[in-house]
Amino acid sequence: MKRVRFAVRAVCLAAVVLVGVGACARDPQGDGTGAAAPAPVGVTEEASGASAPPTPEQPAASPTATPSRPATPKPSRTTPKPTTPKPTKPAGCPEGEQQKAVETYLSRLGGFGTLSVDGKQSAADCAAIKKFQLRYGISPATGRAGPTTYDVAKRLANTDTGRCNAGSRTTFCVDLTHQTVWAMRGGKVVMGPTVTRTGMAGYATPTGTYSVGGKNMREWSNPYEVWLPYWQRFNGGIGFHETTTYLHNGSIGSHGCVNLLHRDAVRLWELGSVGTRVVVFGHRPGT
Repeated sequence: MKRVRFAVRAVCLAAVVLVGVGACARDPQGDGTGAAAPAPVGVTEEASGASAPPTPEQPAASPTATPSRPATPKPSRTTPKPTTPKPTKPAGCPEGEQQKAVETYLSRLGGFGTLSVDGKQSAADCAAIKKFQLRYGISPATGRAGPTTYDVAKRLANTDTGRCNAGSRTTFCVDLTHQTVWAMRGGKVVMGPTVTRTGMAGYATPTGTYSVGGKNMREWSNPYEVWLPYWQRFNGGIGFHETTTYLHNGSIGSHGCVNLLHRDAVRLWELGSVGTRVVVFGHRPGT
């Protein structure tokens, strides 16, 4: 009997050693019924897919964030219509009230660039009008087709060089109606029409055929006390000379002389000589 008890004790001791004390002792976390204690909060079964707690030989892997894909914008159902940019006027070059007329006259005259005869200012139109204004001493030369530019362009475009009875000699032609001057030699124009200002009311420049009777690079006018550059006399005290005032001031005029811009007075001086023929015709409006 003692041997049986000893054997039973030996079996229990082996079971304690192999299974652990908890297998036989009362569970302190149980409810006293002998049922298994609830699993600790946070512990999940391997079937859940969660990783087992790491061991010292296998450190825990840091969580890797999965980048989110940017939302792709949905295409608009309506396609915007292509717009054609409107041509802009060049800065500092306003459109004048005589735009189309000036474009027309300058196109007829030629030599000032390509213009679009449409009555609308463009960079090319502006450049051509400025060039014209600078050539004929129109101030300010801003490219605007105003009344002075219109008047000068119209007069030049309507000048008929064939009306001057020049012959074969060098001849200076003065058109009082259009207030223009040009020079011819051998029946050909050697100096194209340019602007002039002749005698005002009460001092109208006389018409007729004359000849240059004297020349002086700088003539002094006794009655009016003013220097007359590039002087060429053709009728008593009347002659060609560079203007001493703004040529395009239409409210005034000369005392019978033929006023010219500087470059035209110089050119006429170079072409003329004592005896050069002078033909004056027409009538200046208002005289």
